[in-house]
Amino acid sequence: MKTLVIVTHPNIEASNWNKSWLKELQKHGDITIHELHKKYPDENIDVSAEQRLIEAHDRIIFQYPLYWYSTPPLLKKWFDSVLLYGWAYGPDGNKTEGKEVGVAISTYGTEESYQATGFNRYTLQEILRPMEALAHFISAKYLPHFSLNDTSDVTNERLVQSSLDYVQHIKTVKPVKPVEVAQ
Repeated sequence: MKTLVIVTHPNIEASNWNKSWLKELQKHGDITIHELHKKYPDENIDVSAEQRLIEAHDRIIFQYPLYWYSTPPLLKKWFDSVLLYGWAYGPDGNKTEGKEVGVAISTYGTEESYQATGFNRYTLQEILRPMEALAHFISAKYLPHFSLNDTSDVTNERLVQSSLDYVQHIKTVKPVKPVEVAQ
């Protein structure tokens, strides 16, 4: 399975976690890494090139830090620019059909803060529902997310283990079964 990891972090060099994840991913020749901020510092996205990259892979992982309960702005722009009517959805829009789509996020908040009774009031699964809906809309299979919480707690052991766990997740995760809609 050809895997593409689309990394969207505006300052990857300042991110211990995302940078560590990338270093571990680079050890695996079967994983393509695509850093949007490095590729498009001017935010002028080459739509055709991005679509070819998606077409060449079976599994797409979007890696980013959680921004105000959403994606970083460049990733949202990427979705708007690349996942076009007639290409990803709509009549003849079948280029993403059957592909697997997942998310890998880092959060500053603790795991406890992402619970119904926690500070953020919602679980990460609930916060990531728009990504699950996006996968469904473009006829892709949604993968359970990978997350790392409490990124302020940086230890070398935690960096190493998280990076290894991330690669293992990418290589072994299975799609979520779609919810059956009553007719």
